Amino acid sequence: MSQSSLVSVEFKGDVAWVTIDNPPVNATSTGVRQGLSDAVDAVKGARVAVLCCAGKTFVAGGDMSEFDAPPVEPHLPDVVQKIEDSEVPFIACMHGNVLGGGFEIAMACAWRIAAPGTGFGLPEVNVGLIPGAGGTQRLPRLVGMQAAIDMACSGKILRAETLAELGGVDLVAEDPKAAVLDLVADLPERPIPVSQRAVAEFAPDLLEASRQALKKRARGQKSPLENLTALGWSVEPFATAQPKERARHLELRQSPESRALRYAFFAERTVSKPSLIKDVAARDITRIAVVGGGLMGAGIATAALNGGLSVTLIERDADAAAAAHTRVEGLLQGAVKRGKMSEAQLRDRLAAFRAVNSYADAADAELAIEAVFEDLSVKQQVFDELARHMSSDAILATNTSYLDPREIFAGVGNQARCIGLHFFSPAHVMKLLEVVVAPQTSAEVVATAVALGKKLRKVSVLSGICDGFIGNRMLAAYRRAADYLLADGALPYQVDRAMRAFGMPMGPYELQDLTGLQIAWANRKRNAANRAPNERYVTIADQLCQRERFGQRVGKGWYRYEEGSRDPVRDSEVEALIEAYSDQQGITRRDFSDEEICSRLLAVLANEGALIIEEGIAENAEAVDMVQIHGYGFPRWRGGPMNYCNEIGISRCAANMLTVAKESPGSWRLAGLLENN
Repeated sequence: MSQSSLVSVEFKGDVAWVTIDNPPVNATSTGVRQGLSDAVDAVKGARVAVLCCAGKTFVAGGDMSEFDAPPVEPHLPDVVQKIEDSEVPFIACMHGNVLGGGFEIAMACAWRIAAPGTGFGLPEVNVGLIPGAGGTQRLPRLVGMQAAIDMACSGKILRAETLAELGGVDLVAEDPKAAVLDLVADLPERPIPVSQRAVAEFAPDLLEASRQALKKRARGQKSPLENLTALGWSVEPFATAQPKERARHLELRQSPESRALRYAFFAERTVSKPSLIKDVAARDITRIAVVGGGLMGAGIATAALNGGLSVTLIERDADAAAAAHTRVEGLLQGAVKRGKMSEAQLRDRLAAFRAVNSYADAADAELAIEAVFEDLSVKQQVFDELARHMSSDAILATNTSYLDPREIFAGVGNQARCIGLHFFSPAHVMKLLEVVVAPQTSAEVVATAVALGKKLRKVSVLSGICDGFIGNRMLAAYRRAADYLLADGALPYQVDRAMRAFGMPMGPYELQDLTGLQIAWANRKRNAANRAPNERYVTIADQLCQRERFGQRVGKGWYRYEEGSRDPVRDSEVEALIEAYSDQQGITRRDFSDEEICSRLLAVLANEGALIIEEGIAENAEAVDMVQIHGYGFPRWRGGPMNYCNEIGISRCAANMLTVAKESPGSWRLAGLLENN
């Protein structure tokens, strides 16, 4: 038996068992690559070699901590090729996930056997890369071009059963190791190596049609198209095409897009472990109450049910409770229709759910979340009732998006159990959860909130208390800067076009029409008394609200909407109102390029984010960026506004912000990060 720290080889008769043991995901680190290379030499003399992995998964990717350093031998393409060329044929015995380099290794094996539900994919596109060890060259040869495009260009994960239908897995077995022994007992003729197979014929226009579809979907991200280009090389001889793939993979490692996506990958892990709750144990929450069964409350309840919790939803009367139950059931049934949930899972979730009209039914809940109107007195009444019926240590959470939780919880006993859980709509879809920590909130309650977010498959980001917390405070600054652009010469469609070109799913005015102008209007009115006296205040949005132009739901806002359509149409009435406002203020309107618009708005976001960090509202830049990516559609491939500021250079971002500040004196406070550059 040959043994290394990460890869071991054990002979059982004429079968060599090669086991990778590199927790947690058996990544293809330098040590694993060396161990595999040595293992190919060590198995000589065996009739067959079986490659398997210890722990919960097969090889689930590369070691991204190595990507910023020069590649170290042995290189993965050489190891993969050595496995494929080995005189002793390899059988891949797989479970868990087989991703990236793991899938490339598996495709080099002569046979592939997997446990049911094993996931297969080439997710390199999600970190701005193409595979570098033959993934884009072997996959089309193994499963055909269409399936290869679906996987490599989107990062789509296919289950073993589906991949078997495509010819990518030889056998799906409940006990893969037993199935391996059955195969070894009557070993068939060794198949042609995948790299030497021809790609099955595909439609002549498939690549170009896919390119156009990807361009539309990618919104500026390049890696999906890079993967498509590499897949196209598979019609060439493998010996010619694979080195091209490897060279391009190494080039892309240093691209701004890949750096940003890798930053986002690690940032998600950083925010999941805030320093405030280091070494603090969380409570195990299994039963929650949700107060309010509107769109937000129903979404929260659905997310909790999908997370395996029992949910009691409280409404004001029996009719409202029945309507809330129907709403939640509809959201769950929608998941069934989309193939995201089975009928059995639907029944289980509904069995764990009830909608009632009495706070007494929340008595056994371990945590309660209110999702009622953004009105201080209404929220206070909710928590008075919850405190009367729930245990004195049950966690109480407000879903407020702007109000001060300290005021909401005033008068509630045991303030240490009170916290903000700000979900984003639709709550069963959006990944962001702002965990708003008050000074009196205990670390145990914070840890429990973060753990709950993980159960609900959310990215939980801690926030201190300020108006709008992290996300909506930044949104307010972004919108204010956009309104200054309107007053000075831009039009809504120009601002939206510029931000969409940057990679945003929509611009600020399209977004306001979608969410409703009345929400921000109410907040502006609430904050009017506290507005800095010298701050420039543009009233165009207020005038639209006064005319009841509240957005898509009423068919008109910054744009107009044809009946039954969500497509924004430029509105001459709005544009005339904007131009009239400039004239009334004595402003000579001027043209702004898309680049000017974009650079100013991004500088404002970075400046506000830096202020939030300086004030201790957010722990770090990663927290700000994750809020923007998961809550507001900031393109992940840009890494978030703080990462983007670093990427283009802080001095350049500072110069853009200084221009914004000079054009509206008294309206902006510069963060130290930018002011000192």
